[in-house]
Amino acid sequence: MRSKIIFIVSGIGLVLALVSAFIAGQQPKPLPPAFNPAANPYAKGIYAQGIIESSQALGENINIYPEVSGPITEVLVSEGAIVKKGDPLLRIDDSVQRATVEQQQSQAEAARTMLAELKAEPRRENLDVAVAQVHNAKAALKNADDQLEKQQHSYAIDPKSVSRDALDNSRNAQRIASTNLEVIDKQYSLTKAGAWIYDIQNQEKQYIALSKAYASAAALLAKYTLRAPSDGIVRSIQASVGSYVSPAGAYDSYTQGMDPLIVMGGPDENLQVRAYIDEILIDRLADPAKLRGEMFIRGTEKHVPLTFVRVQPFVSPKIELSDERQELVDVRVLPVIFRFASPKALHVYPGQLVDVYVSAE
Repeated sequence: MRSKIIFIVSGIGLVLALVSAFIAGQQPKPLPPAFNPAANPYAKGIYAQGIIESSQALGENINIYPEVSGPITEVLVSEGAIVKKGDPLLRIDDSVQRATVEQQQSQAEAARTMLAELKAEPRRENLDVAVAQVHNAKAALKNADDQLEKQQHSYAIDPKSVSRDALDNSRNAQRIASTNLEVIDKQYSLTKAGAWIYDIQNQEKQYIALSKAYASAAALLAKYTLRAPSDGIVRSIQASVGSYVSPAGAYDSYTQGMDPLIVMGGPDENLQVRAYIDEILIDRLADPAKLRGEMFIRGTEKHVPLTFVRVQPFVSPKIELSDERQELVDVRVLPVIFRFASPKALHVYPGQLVDVYVSAE
């Protein structure tokens, strides 16, 4: 009886093992793909990776770097804002430079006032004083002449009436008065002539130098406010109020590198895609006049026809997409730019990676 029970249990175990093995060997039915992969629409087409960017007549996006260093005090726009050329974007702390500008402005104004003073000479009040001094010197000379004449006349009548010493003193006083009048006359002529031409020229040079220093400081002060270099859209702002920035850009805590402070682009109505053609496939490209392209949006089945714009005639290492500055394999690519009109139902943004097929016929 015991052997029979063991045989039955063994049989049940064998059946369970066979059932388990059968179930485990069943392959699950594969799920349908979320989207069909991009298919080459051309009989002879070249695949390329592309990146969407704003439509620019020349170059890529507008990368704005500050020309001065300091903490940001005010951000005047937001990402996605439409701006016009010259609109202020943000401000950097300019307190020190502003004080320097005010100081140099005061110095330039003081130099201008001094120049005007020199050109306005002689001052009327100074000229009146000089005229009075001339009259006074003439009167003193007349008095000395009269005294000398009286003593000489008395001496001629009676030599004992005037001492020799007194007569000599009168003669000396007359000479001193005459010389003093001559000096006063020359001083009057100097006052009447006004400022010396060389003093005026020297003051003019100082005023020009201080004015240029003030203009230079004011121009530097203006650089503490970043302005839009052209009409467009603010794509990204890499720093906020309080962040320290420099001409190298702003520190990105995610990439741990220095990025442009602000990135601007053109309107979204017209975008372009920069396709990177591997250098070994460049020879297969069609004539630029006949070049066509098709862009496929990754993760969807949407595709958009492209219009050829230009070839950037410079083959460079393929670091634009990966941002890797040190690659083990030096893959070099040729950028080919296409333009496309963004459909309303198509949500694409500059910086987005796409698949591109370029006609090789």
